[in-house]
Amino acid sequence: MGFRKKNKSPPVLSHEFVIQNHADMVSCVAMIILLGLMFEVTAKFAIMFITVQYNVTQNLDETIEPVNLYHYGPKDVATVFFYLLIAVILHALIQEYILDKMNRRLHLSKTKHSKFNESGQLAAFYLFSFIWGCSILTAEDFATNPTFLWKGYPHKHMVFQVKFFYICQIAYWLHALPELYFQKVRKEDIPRQLYYICLYVFHITGAYILNLHRLGLVLLVPHSLVELLFHASRLFYFSDENKQKGFTLWALLFVIARLLTLTLSVLTFSFGLPRAENQGFSLAEGNFNVLTVRMTCLAAICLTQAWMMWKFINFQLKKWREHSQSQASKRKAVSPKMKPHKKDPARGGSANGVLKSDHKTSPRARKAL
Repeated sequence: MGFRKKNKSPPVLSHEFVIQNHADMVSCVAMIILLGLMFEVTAKFAIMFITVQYNVTQNLDETIEPVNLYHYGPKDVATVFFYLLIAVILHALIQEYILDKMNRRLHLSKTKHSKFNESGQLAAFYLFSFIWGCSILTAEDFATNPTFLWKGYPHKHMVFQVKFFYICQIAYWLHALPELYFQKVRKEDIPRQLYYICLYVFHITGAYILNLHRLGLVLLVPHSLVELLFHASRLFYFSDENKQKGFTLWALLFVIARLLTLTLSVLTFSFGLPRAENQGFSLAEGNFNVLTVRMTCLAAICLTQAWMMWKFINFQLKKWREHSQSQASKRKAVSPKMKPHKKDPARGGSANGVLKSDHKTSPRARKAL
């Protein structure tokens, strides 16, 4: 991990050296970009990395002050790259100063250690995303006006908080790709993590480029809550295996979130956008309201939700089988004790199931004789 002190230093630029010092290297790159603000020649390039680009000032009403809005463009790649570096640094800080200390106290196995680190990082990110997303939706007043998902499409312009939210989301999930190498993720876990990382990048970037950021934001907030509950429950489970009540609540909310996602998606792509005033395809205006794009987006969302439900059902069936097998093994282990039979007094005599031996016929008596 980055920032970790080692007694024995590995060879410079070796794999182990890069893994141990990757956060320091990334910090140097970020500092170089920040230092570019100090010089007039490089300031205009450094600003492109640090600040949100494509600012547009609009007068929504003559009596109201002008509002600063934003749209996307090629320069957003530089901004995403800079905050990708910040995500790598924060990842190393959480790992070094929180998760590693907890791991040393819990003494987890190698498999549980890897899952504990994954859940710890994702729980922090989902908590941050959920709080930030709720604050944005509160300002938009979505609860009383759900038609804002498609009303006025194309939503080419967005407020600063919405654009910065998407920049940070894309940067975080892109940073998760090199973290597979930095965190020494096991080979058997890489395909699973690659699947959900690529799905996040694909869907969030698609909502950002197609000017569907309102729908994307509404869908991300409940999804973040469900994932936060799952990873928090898994952290409690690793600390104490008897704490499993959180998984029951997560299972209920998971199904509700999938139904909510499908409902809002069908409502937007099958009812709202087809009846919107601006129909057609125009890259200059950011309008993608055509049947092909709508059906492709709806199909992508439905297939993703179906895949998630399939994984969820398999997970629940696996846990049910493990529970059934453990219960069956416990029943076999706790078998009823066989009661001893009373013996005939003529064969040696017994009372209350305890065998009594005659003094004369005992081994000591026979030896004496």
